[in-house]
Amino acid sequence: MIPSSFAQYEGGGVNKEGTWYAGEGLQKGDYFEYSMCHVDYKECAEFELDLWIKGDKQVGSETKWLAEVVVYDGNKIIKGEMELGKIAPEPTGGSQELGIYRGAFKSSVAWLSAFATSDGSSGGKGPKEFSAQSWGKIGNIGGQQVAPRGLETINVPAGTYETVQVGWKTGGATSKVWIVDDFPFPIKAKTYTHVSEGIPPTEYEFELLKYQKYVETSPFVGIVSTQTDIKEGCDINYEKDVSVKKPTKNFKYQIHVFYGPEDPVEGCGMQWLIKFISIYDDTEFLNQVQFDFLVVDNNLTPLRSISQEEGRQFLYSPSGQYILDMVVKEKPGTANYVIWVYGLAPEGIVPSTATDYLQIPVFIYGDEDSSTQSIPAWIKNNAGWWADGSIDDNSFVQG
Repeated sequence: MIPSSFAQYEGGGVNKEGTWYAGEGLQKGDYFEYSMCHVDYKECAEFELDLWIKGDKQVGSETKWLAEVVVYDGNKIIKGEMELGKIAPEPTGGSQELGIYRGAFKSSVAWLSAFATSDGSSGGKGPKEFSAQSWGKIGNIGGQQVAPRGLETINVPAGTYETVQVGWKTGGATSKVWIVDDFPFPIKAKTYTHVSEGIPPTEYEFELLKYQKYVETSPFVGIVSTQTDIKEGCDINYEKDVSVKKPTKNFKYQIHVFYGPEDPVEGCGMQWLIKFISIYDDTEFLNQVQFDFLVVDNNLTPLRSISQEEGRQFLYSPSGQYILDMVVKEKPGTANYVIWVYGLAPEGIVPSTATDYLQIPVFIYGDEDSSTQSIPAWIKNNAGWWADGSIDDNSFVQG
């Protein structure tokens, strides 16, 4: 998108009177819809967060905003509540199931509250002038001054806005957040994480899809959260202790995974850390990896796709290090998990690099087995031999 008007000020500060702070003008009945992502959630996988300011809530001696929230994350719907501070509109509490999204909102849409708040007398930063040369400095290594950089007309799905662009440089990339005078939250942002080399991954990105004032009744009546597939009684306190490091089938890539629990149980959770590494250099992570996590039969026919379950075309790892949370739906016995690499390319671009895969056999327990039986010795032996390359996939499965 090419802005209709833009003015750049290298030293910071723009030719505009007035001040701004996060939460400016926020009131009961305000309704927002944002499309957003944050690097700490699936490496900036996109989701939609809709928020309605229901009114006040007294928490101890503090009066907070109480907001109703619905998140649309792929095929999932998560409905709950979120508490926002009045000096700084950061989420400080709310429904447990919204925890990861609450953190993403705080670190993106509400992030400028670290520099500009409604009141500077009680620990806040206070409102900031548009003409100020700096609003503060970001805390990471190599961080630069956060400051108004220009005046810009911006189009987002919610409409056209006259904005002030607030920006900073870190790791060679320029991050930008667009704010509007007398509007509570930024309408758009595109920011980057600090890196010393390589392609800077997106830290957070969002845009305003819809905004309404004076919404008197909940816009979320009739919306119900989708049910989790995890059954009761599952162990949730486990580490990713199992490690597998192998090249892909055709030696195009190298993959190093850590997963847990060691004894996965049907119907319970499982977590994977997947590292995509250069086949030539163990210290070089691959960037912009498009991939999927599959369950296949013995003929490599897909039985399950995590990307499809999440309502996405593929999984994406800008940094080459991906955390995958899943529910084990496979029956007791050996499950054939496959990390299928489509190639390396930015989102929205079909990779020109080669497709390849790594198959990882994992023994799955039934609920009645997990607490009374130990892993058979042959499985432990085979797993160790397979992980270090002493035996192939077929030998592992056949025992």
